[in-house]
Amino acid sequence: MHLFSPLTIRDITFRNRIAVSPMCQYSSEDGFASDWHLVHLGSRAVGGAALVMAEASAVEARGRIAPGDLGIWKDEHIEPLARITAFLRKQGAVAGIQLAHAGRKASTNVPWENGGAFIPESEGGWRTVAPSPIPFQETDEPPIELSKSDIRGIVDSFGAAARRAVAAGFQVIEIHAAHGYLINEFLSPLSNQRRDEYGGSFENRVRFAVETAKAIRGEWPDSLPLFIRISASDWVEGGWTIDDSVNLAGVLKPLGVDLVDCSSGGAVPHAKIPVGPGYQVGFAERIRRDTGILTGAVGMITEPEQADGIIRDGRADMILMARQFLRDPYFPLHAAKALGVQIASPVQYGRAF
Repeated sequence: MHLFSPLTIRDITFRNRIAVSPMCQYSSEDGFASDWHLVHLGSRAVGGAALVMAEASAVEARGRIAPGDLGIWKDEHIEPLARITAFLRKQGAVAGIQLAHAGRKASTNVPWENGGAFIPESEGGWRTVAPSPIPFQETDEPPIELSKSDIRGIVDSFGAAARRAVAAGFQVIEIHAAHGYLINEFLSPLSNQRRDEYGGSFENRVRFAVETAKAIRGEWPDSLPLFIRISASDWVEGGWTIDDSVNLAGVLKPLGVDLVDCSSGGAVPHAKIPVGPGYQVGFAERIRRDTGILTGAVGMITEPEQADGIIRDGRADMILMARQFLRDPYFPLHAAKALGVQIASPVQYGRAF
């Protein structure tokens, strides 16, 4: 097993172990995919990635991080997404989408405007929602605490988004349960202080994630893989831990979740994270070892030999990259050459590779 070994999950075979992580482009109007998304995602498929995932796509308009987020909350979003998936698949890549709800971290500026700061309602933003009325930043407006009927409505929105993802031609769904967004807000005791069946104990705090996974799997064909991205640790005392993540993976695996994409952090702004090359790979290794579920490794994985070693050593089953793919859309083609592996390149680019 190595970086360029095929990987089969359910009825989908990935041509190698390299995936494009969802990367917010903040380039949509009313949630619609544009030519920017076609070129951004399509170039990575041309570059040899096995899986190309569209960015965090909001299942509700109020679930957008910023007004420019991609969306999948209405049927009209399907057609432009289908144009993209058709191109990705024609290039030999598997088309994936991350379904998301930003919760209390919604209603912000795009990162290059005002530092991505919170937009209050009075300035064109919207009221955010969360498990508990605790703002992410002290200067943010407090979110509305979700009622149980509100929670059921959002679960239904995830299910409807999965149905639209099928119609749009996607072959992988990733549930976004990381980085302090809504599902992660329920998981972490730092943001969830509820006293009903959705708060308190581990079993209660994971309930929303479990219900969401069930709703998506109910609409998602058995033949297609379902991933989940988690923050494996809050990196804060009293927060979510790697032990919790192992337990969550054990709960989700029998429900039809096939791979855990292991990121970390984002639940609170003051976490001290020891960032460095491959700093999150240990989370993927631990969850894979303790539960037997497939895992994806992320986080400052930039070199072909580094990525190949993670796969060869059995520390993860897939490598998901974001910033490296911004720097080099053709990373898989370059990595294959560096590792001495023969892979097909687009005939139009044959003279270069």
